[in-house]
Amino acid sequence: MVPLTALWLPIVLSAVIVFVASSIMHMLLPYHRGDYQKLPDEDTLRAALRAAGLKRGLYVFPFCTHKEMKSPAMIEKYKQGPVGMMTVFPSGPPAMPKFLGMWFVYCLIIGFFVAYLTGHTVTPGAPYPAVFRVAGTAAFLGYGLGNLSNGIWKGQTWSATIKEVIDGLVYGLLTAGTFGWLWPREHNGATQRQCILRRALSGSFGSF
Repeated sequence: MVPLTALWLPIVLSAVIVFVASSIMHMLLPYHRGDYQKLPDEDTLRAALRAAGLKRGLYVFPFCTHKEMKSPAMIEKYKQGPVGMMTVFPSGPPAMPKFLGMWFVYCLIIGFFVAYLTGHTVTPGAPYPAVFRVAGTAAFLGYGLGNLSNGIWKGQTWSATIKEVIDGLVYGLLTAGTFGWLWPREHNGATQRQCILRRALSGSFGSF
């Protein structure tokens, strides 16, 4: 077993790498630009929603209870359409620093549980492929497969859902590579790579 205290560096570094990679994939690469579409007659619809006094939350329309779902009136509403789910954010510009901060914390949490599972599964000194396989599987479960529920239950297009799963696979591979690279080689100490990286970081900060 490898204690979590010996894995703090791959936890933090993998979170940083995934954070940077996600920024590149969503801001510089073009394949996510078609995930969202503009509402038809957006200003009119926004005015109607604003007049309804919508507050932050998740809405479904047409709304009904489970007992009402099969009633003739509700079935007719479903046939008439539109049918959907809607997320309403608080009014105001997007709080990007807050969202990015929460995303980085999420990456740290994924890294923590990857370290916990891998540390209880792979022994110190294990070869790179063994660490990569376990850490990559755990990270992909956290970053990727959970997105499939959006396509199943929330009506998200499968094209957008599959792209999110692919993103999660990339994040999982990056996390796996980081853990495989920095995996402890001895029972009583950090890896030589970890020591070298720590010295390099200390030297970089010490130069300021």
